[in-house]
Amino acid sequence: MSRAGIAPRILESWWAPGRVVRSLRGMPDRALIVVLMAAMLIFLVAQAPGHARDAQLQPEVPLGARMGGALLAVMFMMPLLAYAVAALVSALSRLTPWPVAPQDSRLALFWALLAIAPAMLLAGLTAGLVGPGPALGVTRAVAGLGFLVIWGAGLRALAGNR
Repeated sequence: MSRAGIAPRILESWWAPGRVVRSLRGMPDRALIVVLMAAMLIFLVAQAPGHARDAQLQPEVPLGARMGGALLAVMFMMPLLAYAVAALVSALSRLTPWPVAPQDSRLALFWALLAIAPAMLLAGLTAGLVGPGPALGVTRAVAGLGFLVIWGAGLRALAGNR
C-alpha cells in the first residue's frame, strides 16, 4: 500500500472506487483479513443503537442477548459468507471474457464492505435514534447502493483483460 491512509481511501472510494481498488492490488492476505474484520467490527458497532432501541421497546429480549446474536452473525458467520461469495464470483467470472483472480475478488468485496462502513454507521444511528421509517430506508438504501457500486467498480478494475 502507498502512504495514503485508510480514511482518505474510504472517502475516495465513494467517487473513484476503481482507482482505489486498483491501488490496493497486491495487498497481502493478512492485510485483506484485517480489512474484512475491520469492516465487520464497524458493522457490529453500527448495529448497537438499533439493538439498544429494540431492547428498550421490547425488554423480553435484553440488549446483551441481541448483541450476542449480532456478534455471532457479524464476526463469525459474515466473514465465512464473504469468503464464499468472493470465491463464487471468481469462479463464475471465469465463464466471462473478464476473469477475476480469487485474491482480486476478495479484495474488491472486502474493500467494498469497509468503504461502506461510514454509511452503515449512519444507518445504525438512524435505526437507534429515529427507528423504522423513511429515513432508515434511505440510509440503508444509500449503504446498499454504495456497496454494489463500489464492489462492481472494484471487480471491473481488477478484471483480467484490463
